[in-house]
Amino acid sequence: MLQGSCLCGSVRYEVQGEIGPSVHCHCVQCRKASGASVTTNASVAASDFRFVEGEADVGEFESSPGNIRCFCTKCGSPLIKRTADPSKLRLRLGTLDSDPKTEPAAHIFLRSKAPWTVITDDLPQHD
Repeated sequence: MLQGSCLCGSVRYEVQGEIGPSVHCHCVQCRKASGASVTTNASVAASDFRFVEGEADVGEFESSPGNIRCFCTKCGSPLIKRTADPSKLRLRLGTLDSDPKTEPAAHIFLRSKAPWTVITDDLPQHD
């Protein structure tokens, strides 16, 4: 089981089961939501994810049709993204308190990469 939380600790969650492959996302929406040049995300089965504390402090924002970004309303930490597929969630790996025992498999959405971001690894890169 993996455990995670927001920056202020108000929201805590658990993930039972395996997470999918992780990727470094360079899309504008992830950059704007996180304030960072890249985020690292992985898919998880929605049935394997649950809030264990502070669910009332989770806010939602529909960043594009069918994409709901969930965040802590107290500290702003991005936690998960719900998509049109209700069986899966996108987990923001930076909020994990446990080691996911996975390494990113690729860089995605490079067409919107911040111009000042330099990629120094050999992972596959996808526009």
